[in-house]
Amino acid sequence: MKNKLFCFGMGYTAQALARRLASAGWLIAGTSRDANARQAMAGQGWEISPFDEDLPLGNFAKALAGTTHLMSSVPPGEAGDPVIALHGTDIAAMDGLQWAGYLSTTGVYGDRQGGEVDESSERIPASERGRRRVMAEDAWLDLWREHGIPVHIFRLAGIYGPGRNALETVRQGRARRIHRPGQVFGRIQLDDIVQTLLASIEQPNPGAAYNLADDEPAPPDEVIAYACELLGVDPPPLQDFDQVKDGLSPMALSFYGESKRVSNKRIKEELGVRLKWPTYREGLKGLL
Repeated sequence: MKNKLFCFGMGYTAQALARRLASAGWLIAGTSRDANARQAMAGQGWEISPFDEDLPLGNFAKALAGTTHLMSSVPPGEAGDPVIALHGTDIAAMDGLQWAGYLSTTGVYGDRQGGEVDESSERIPASERGRRRVMAEDAWLDLWREHGIPVHIFRLAGIYGPGRNALETVRQGRARRIHRPGQVFGRIQLDDIVQTLLASIEQPNPGAAYNLADDEPAPPDEVIAYACELLGVDPPPLQDFDQVKDGLSPMALSFYGESKRVSNKRIKEELGVRLKWPTYREGLKGLL
């Protein structure tokens, strides 16, 4: 019997994991709201169904038949986690699951004014998006505590990788260097997300939470400046956060409203992960 991965939300990160597993002979299935993306993934032999908060899977048992590994990257909305809301009872009744993963965010820790957090730190989100993530994590972990579903939580720092990185932002003319004194932010390259998920699949520890972040949290303006250096272009002017904050989007304001250093010791010590891209400098050089 072949292993089968089913991903709710077959987006950027989930597709990267799926490609690695498909190359090892796994069956791949999942969901996407994007019709063009579904068609493209179907061309790879993957079984992809439409799904969102208003569209449950029409036949859950058929879609997930033979699933050995389950993952969700679907973000929670105002009404909570749509996967749990629409199919939590179905997932709770599944037999034969060896591993389940929920992709969360380091935003659950909130603002620590540059202090360090690890997986044992209290979750004190500073934004509505962070509060929704805390509730979603708890809903997924309830499947483990109450039904024995082998759930693992992965708290991701800022994701970057091919096509989504500071180099592309500079090339597209969208780069800004906004400085807020004392602010640092963690990142994680796509390759390192995938290798951590694979390590967890190989060494399941249901109920565990893992931080996925690199070794050097840094101010975002430094990352843009380094991308400009690599590309041989002048960096955009440095702007003071307090002078430009009124023109920022709510998403950007929430980003600049948090500063913390996220410990990645657990993925190294428990899962044996050795980051391929330990800081943004190696990561951007590799992408270039």
